[in-house]
Amino acid sequence: MVPGLITAVLLVLFVGATVYLWRPSVKPEMDAAAQMPLDDDKEEIA
Repeated sequence: MVPGLITAVLLVLFVGATVYLWRPSVKPEMDAAAQMPLDDDKEEIA
């Protein structure tokens, strides 16, 4: 019974995180975070 509850809790957390991260209002923040490694390279070249 306990492993089933742990699986259910982890599934709910995964679905909650997925729904949170795919909201349209979070997209600009995620796009900026995705560009962070590329921005560091641009600063080193300049």
